[in-house]
Order: sequence, then C-alpha cells, then structure tokens
Amino acid sequence: MSEDFIMDSGLLAERFELACGRLGQLCTGNTDSEEIKPEALIDNGVIQKQNAWLDFFSCQASFLLFLKEVYDHICREPEDISYLAGINKKLYEDVISDNYQSSYANPSHAVSIFGQDMGQAAALLAAEMRAAIPSVFENDADGLLIRMELLLMVNTSVNDFYSEDDGLEDEKQLFKNIKEDIYAYVSDYYETECEKRICALTEAEKGIAVSLIRKYSADTSATDILYGYGEYITDNELKTAEYVASLPEEEIDSIAGTLTEGYRRGFELTGRDLSIKKSAGIRYPIGFERIIAKAIDNLKKIGLEPVIYRSSQSLFNGYSVAKNGFFGANPNPQYDFDHREDLALVLDGQLVTRKLECLKAAWENHKDSAKVHAGPVVLECFGTKPFVPESCSNAIKYSEKQRGLNVRFRTESGTMTNHYIPGDERSFTIMALPVYDAGKDFEKIFDAVLKINTLDNELYFRIQQSIIDVLDTADHICVRGMNGNRTELTVALVELTDPGHQTKFENCVADVNIPVGEVFTSPVLKGTNGTLHVSRVFLNEIEYKDLSIVLKDGMVSDYSCANFEDPDEGRHFIEENILFNHKTLPVGEAAIGTNTTAYVLSKKYGFESLLPILIAEKTGPHFALGDTCYSHSEDIKVYNPDGKEIIARDNEISVLRKEDVSKAYFNCHTDITIPYDELGSLIAVAKDGRETVIIENGRFVLKGTEELNKAFEL
Repeated sequence: MSEDFIMDSGLLAERFELACGRLGQLCTGNTDSEEIKPEALIDNGVIQKQNAWLDFFSCQASFLLFLKEVYDHICREPEDISYLAGINKKLYEDVISDNYQSSYANPSHAVSIFGQDMGQAAALLAAEMRAAIPSVFENDADGLLIRMELLLMVNTSVNDFYSEDDGLEDEKQLFKNIKEDIYAYVSDYYETECEKRICALTEAEKGIAVSLIRKYSADTSATDILYGYGEYITDNELKTAEYVASLPEEEIDSIAGTLTEGYRRGFELTGRDLSIKKSAGIRYPIGFERIIAKAIDNLKKIGLEPVIYRSSQSLFNGYSVAKNGFFGANPNPQYDFDHREDLALVLDGQLVTRKLECLKAAWENHKDSAKVHAGPVVLECFGTKPFVPESCSNAIKYSEKQRGLNVRFRTESGTMTNHYIPGDERSFTIMALPVYDAGKDFEKIFDAVLKINTLDNELYFRIQQSIIDVLDTADHICVRGMNGNRTELTVALVELTDPGHQTKFENCVADVNIPVGEVFTSPVLKGTNGTLHVSRVFLNEIEYKDLSIVLKDGMVSDYSCANFEDPDEGRHFIEENILFNHKTLPVGEAAIGTNTTAYVLSKKYGFESLLPILIAEKTGPHFALGDTCYSHSEDIKVYNPDGKEIIARDNEISVLRKEDVSKAYFNCHTDITIPYDELGSLIAVAKDGRETVIIENGRFVLKGTEELNKAFEL
C-alpha cells in the first residue's frame, strides 16, 4: 500500500492494502473466486451476463484505483494544481453529455444489460462509486475505502452466485444478495458518514474551501486554483472568476457588504441576539471566491467564523439537481435526477430508524458548535442552461410506503435540526448573481443584477406600505390570470383585532432576502380556494410546463403539468419535486412581488427563464407550498418598520406544533410566481364586498404604487 495514505490504525491500512489488491485483480478480470466452468452454465445468455458483470466490475475498479492515484498525488504534492487541472474532466467524463448514454451509472443503459432489477442495482453502485470523489479531495480516506469494500462485497456475491452448479436461472436470489450488501453498507456506515456531514455543517474552518478561497483571493490571476476543489470545472467557472477578478475593489466591497449587512440586519430587525453566535454557514458557486473572501472578512468583524461545506451527493446524503453548499459545474443534471430516489432499493422502516438514531448522535456530538451557529449566508447563481428532465422509467422509484418513510425522515430530521440550531435564534441572507454561461450579454446582465440588488429600500418601503394599508382592510384577495393563464384564486386573510398596532403583511425590503420587492403573509387556509396556474416556471433548478395547482381550504387537492405526455407521470413528477412525497401541502405564503425593475431587465436581456426563485418571486404575486415564512419561529413577535406587529405568522397547520410538532411542519417551502404578463388582476376585497384593485392587466393601479410602472418604460 502507498505510504501516502494516512490511516487511523494498522487495521485500516491492512483493509486498504487488501482492497486495492483485489481491485487490481478485477481490472484484469482475475479474482480469487473459484473458476466458473462452462459446463456449469446453463446457456450463452448466462455466459453473456457473467461477462457483463466482469466488465462492470473492471470499469468500477479502474475508476476507484484512479481515485486512489489522485489521493496519493494530493498527499505527495498538495500544491500541484496543474495535475488536478489535467485530470478534472476524467473524474466526471463517464456522465458528461453523450457519454452518459453508455455509462453504467445510467439506469437505462444498465437495465439494457442486466435486466430491470439487477440493472437498477448496478446503476446505483456505479453512482455510489462516483460519490467517492469528494472524499479524495477532503482527505477522507475512509470515504474512499468503504466504497471500495462495497464494490468488492457485491463482486463476491456475484461470483458466488455464478460459481454454483445449480440455481443459475433464479437471479432473484442474486438480486436479493446484492440488496442485502447495499443495505448493510448504508446501515453500517451511515453513522460515520452522518458524523462527517454534521461536523461539516457546524464546525468552522473545516474542509478545504476556506484555504482555497484565501489562496485564490491572494492571486486572482491563478484561476487554476479552482481545480483544487475537485468539483467539475468548466469555462463557466473560470470565466466567471476572471470577470469577478476584473471588478474594482469598491464594487467587490459593495456586493459582499450588501450580502453580509443584510445578514446582520436580519438579526437586528427580528430582535435576535447575534452576540451569542460564533459561526455562519456560507454557500456559494465556484467562481465567486473573491466576493466570498470579502464576505468572510466582514463576518469575522461581527464575530462569526466561516462554516463552508461541499454540496456532496451519495446514498447517505441523497441526490438532487439543486445544490446545497459549495459546488462547481453540474456535469449532468439528468444523472442527479435519475438517482434522486436510489435509496428506495433498500429503504425500510428499520433503516429510517437507524438513520435518525445516527443523526441524533451526530448532532449531540456537535451540539455546542450547533448552538452558536447563526445560520446560512447564501450566494446563489443563475445563467446556466435550464434543465428540463427526461423521464427515465428504469430509474429506481419510491413505493407508496417508502414515500411515507421519506416524509417521516424529512420531518423528524428537520425538527432535529431546529432543536440543535434553534430557528428562533438564527437568521439568514441570500443573494443571486449571474454566471458567465448567461450569454453574450453576461457583463450587461451582471450590471443589471447589481442594480436590481441595490434598489432604494426606502422608496420600496413607502410604496409597499401603501399596498399593505389596503390589504390590512381586506378580508381576502382575488387573483386572476390573463393571456392563457388560468389562475382563479381566492386567498383568505387573517383578521386584525387591533388595526392600530397590528398588520397582516410583512413589508420586505432588502435585508435577509435580497433583492428588495415584496409584501407577504401567511394566509388563512379555510376559505383559500381555486386554481394557481403558470405557463412556465423554474423551481429548484427544474422547469415545469403548464403547472396547475388546485387548492381547497388552503390545501393542495389536485395538480398537473405538461412536462410529460402521460398525465400520471406529470402528477408523480409534482409529487416528488414540489410536494416532496407528502399527500398534500398547505399554502404557507401569499405575496405580492413589486420588483418591476427585475422583471423588465430580465426580459430586456433575455434571462427571465434563468432567474432563481430569489429574484423571480419578486416579479409578480407568488404563493408558496409548504411551511410558512415564520416556520419554527412563529412565537417570536415580528414588527414592520412602522412599528406594527405582523400577526399572520401561523396558519391552521403550523399551530398544531403546540400539540404535536410532527404535524406542524413539512420542511419545504416552494414559491410559485405568476409573472406580470400573465396577471389579469389582483384585488383586495373587504368584508362588506368593497373591492380595491391593486394590479390590473399586469400594471400597478393602486394610488401610491405608480413609481413601479416606470420600469416598464425602460
């Protein structure tokens, strides 16, 4: 074994030596198993299947040994960025573009070779081998080793099966054995993998990101440093970094200052004590290191150390097109989409219980650092090609029972997170910037977004207050679509008992939620009825076509989209990615976006389809499915700048936390925005039936909002 591997014990070193030796044999097709004799085989089909497995294991073993070589090289020469630049594409080439069609990680390709059950298992295994890439760059030898041993364990099961003289026709037994191998792998190692993840989420200065940020910010001409992450790096990341490096220092200060000052103000405006906090989480796309370095400096000045972690995906952490952490280019979002329910191969109630127990233990181990964690500082990006998923009938899917188990895990893990990082003690801030892939007008788009992110808070506060003044007199609002939009929606509002000191809507300017531009409330569920429709919308990095949500007393009762020819497939798509496997969800938020500048500039430069929800939600009225905006913090009094208390913090679902917290939260919040060009009217209706029109034919008509329409003249 290479001396470059630093092991915790001699036993671990021995395991590595044995694993690497056996993987080397797999690469040449030789194993220590008993030779499989032709007369023991039933027919040529069995021989072909055996040969297919030999090729599969050879391919995966070669990849793992390549990762070992990379790990060795990093240990020997950690500063050799040119080497990492040279091998970056090789790390991801099997799933890039057309290569994915013939990759074992592609469920359809694997199924075409091994059949449905075994093919799905093979694709899962190939994906889990790729999940070892972050381990190589995070000095996590154990993360690489356990995947080597998983492959070898499954290889033994396959060899044992094909070495038998009888029973070769019953591949159900082999599939059962492989499932048991994968189940044992997840169950046995979830504890250590969970410990790593919670440590990364709560402990400051862990991992490689902070050192790379500092190194790059000291020499912004050396963009090759970005290869040190081990993430997939393309021209998009390099060119974005080059452009950010070209910006004057005062502009970097302004961008980073907007981000971190919004974070600080989030604590101030909600009356939360920032002085008791010691760390802040930072999430960002690779290419913005210069801005992040300045943000780190700003946070340190207010007593917060950076917690920066990778957006990693595996059987332990799950797969998603949307990224949470730091991330590079996505080599293939379809790959992420195809593997989003891989755990369904082995998921049962016992495994969920095991996962929750491990999660609880990990949080306990890091409870002190979690308690002083202040919440996330998020820099989002947009501009990459929109992802329109393709249906993959061969991908692993949750059963109905497993969906319920998944909901249980999400609910209990979310409650656990809120316990250890109390929601009523933390805040957040989030801002979005374009990347180079936004197109030929990237620099103009970047300047436009900076304008959007720095609009006059005071101006918007006054305009939005005129809207709130009317809404505070309303019993409900009516929203209708136009130009093909089928929205016909009534939204019930809470009743004020002390109008002189209470308000229904939050006047949201640019502090935690950048850019400026919305008023929002938690609607009353009973009496909120109708259809919410939008012709095209991007949610969590995925495009939805002709999305329709039907609400009955504030709860989702029906839904559809036109992403697939089969309507049932569209329903399942929504169930997975908007309802997150819940039977239904409440409307947690009703809002009116007022940032007409964002809407117009995005149209002018053609990036409206690329907008992240952070900006898109400000470009029209929007409605969120899931938890309220005050989730886990409903009992904290919140006030608008005019001194009035915002009393619409609860709804009929969230209030159940007082009896059973598991019934109160869904741990999701998905905003769906109706753009101005699809908005026929938005009307405030008083209890006596008196109507006040706020928006008509996509334009603000309420007195005091005229300034918003000037953007349409740009």
